[in-house]
Amino acid sequence: MNRAQRNEIVAGLARSSRRQEALNNDFVQRSVTSGTTTFQCFNASTFQRAFSLIELLIVIAIIAILAALLLPVLNRAHEEARATACVSNLHQIGLALQMYVDANNNTLPVMEDAPMNTNALATNAMPTVNVVLGTDLANTNVLHCPSDFQKIFQLTGSSYSWNNLLNGENASRLVVFGMTFRPQAIPVFFDKQGFHAARGPNKAVNYLYADQHIKNLLTVEGSLPQ
Repeated sequence: MNRAQRNEIVAGLARSSRRQEALNNDFVQRSVTSGTTTFQCFNASTFQRAFSLIELLIVIAIIAILAALLLPVLNRAHEEARATACVSNLHQIGLALQMYVDANNNTLPVMEDAPMNTNALATNAMPTVNVVLGTDLANTNVLHCPSDFQKIFQLTGSSYSWNNLLNGENASRLVVFGMTFRPQAIPVFFDKQGFHAARGPNKAVNYLYADQHIKNLLTVEGSLPQ
């Protein structure tokens, strides 16, 4: 190979290198459409993909479905926490009731629930729960169920109903309609409404029984005298 051929090859390689460099540095835009997806190239080493409207709608739909699935779970979790606070309230009410009984010759109080209709006329002069047990409760806010979103507490002074069939009864021998009930078989306080329905229909209402245990269902079993 002579000098002239070598010079020609070197010159060819130089020209090829310059063309490649120009290709890399020049701004090149290509649009290639395939179906609903558009690809754009701005230089030889850059690749950018743009979302189509259909793809964005699909993503939004998936997010909405996931939110719909997770929302009930979160609501139940929050309601479980409120129901736990409600159980704690009932426990404190039970202690206050026991203090009242101990101070009144083992006799249950005589009281009734305040009407939720503020325009209703009083039918008797019996005091309400918040008045009778007010001195034995550390704070009357204990009578407020955290799931009482209907503001029954604000209207009546208590989110919990008193079983007025027990008015004036001997705490050691509970007699209702001539039947003797065991303490674990008859409730003394319970939610005025199904405040905890988000937990399920069988757990909507909490009940405090005379022996101070708490259940979600009113089940009277073995209560009739043998």
